[in-house]
Amino acid sequence: MSPDGTKWVACKPGFFLHVRVLSRLFRRLFVEGLLALYQAGELAFFGDCEGLADTAAFTKWLAPFRKTEWVVYAKPPFGGPEVVLAYLSRYTHRVAISNHCLDGADADTVAFLWKDYRVKSGDRDLLPLESANLG
Repeated sequence: MSPDGTKWVACKPGFFLHVRVLSRLFRRLFVEGLLALYQAGELAFFGDCEGLADTAAFTKWLAPFRKTEWVVYAKPPFGGPEVVLAYLSRYTHRVAISNHCLDGADADTVAFLWKDYRVKSGDRDLLPLESANLG
């Protein structure tokens, strides 16, 4: 509708919802779904999150998510849903650094080996990387 409410204004072909509207709808449905799971006793809390088992604590923790602006990326994929599924599946069954690449670890640092795939010829064996500081 036009701002004065007198006529219909057509949108671009293929356009359904403004991203902000879609973001707010997704946020509401996600938060309501999370609350429903909590109320049904379907959520379990461990470690630092054990305190969220208390209803008041969970409600307080959930409150900021109702006001935070969420970003929903709604552009259609270039290659279709199959390409998106293939892309995401590469990340569901792999970790960023596999165990065989870990070189050492202690309370403050982690050291690992890596391959430089930019090397086009010669030896691309695992190379040591300087320790990453965790502190």
